[in-house]
Amino acid sequence: MKYTERIRALREDNDFNQSQIAELLNVGQKTYSDYELGKIRIPIDSIITLAKHYNVSLDYICGVSDVKNEYPKK
Repeated sequence: MKYTERIRALREDNDFNQSQIAELLNVGQKTYSDYELGKIRIPIDSIITLAKHYNVSLDYICGVSDVKNEYPKK
């Protein structure tokens, strides 16, 4: 699964709309929509924020793994 599909699925599975996640990432809703559509690449710091928010590993968000490991705690 591509990361664009993964971030959309995570958002929908957790009952968030694009505006809520855009606010979390400090971007506009249109920019976040473009992330999900793959029109623009999502910055790594935003991917990290999403991983923390959804409590999943970066590998899961990036599509390297299909296992929903928790985000590593310090």
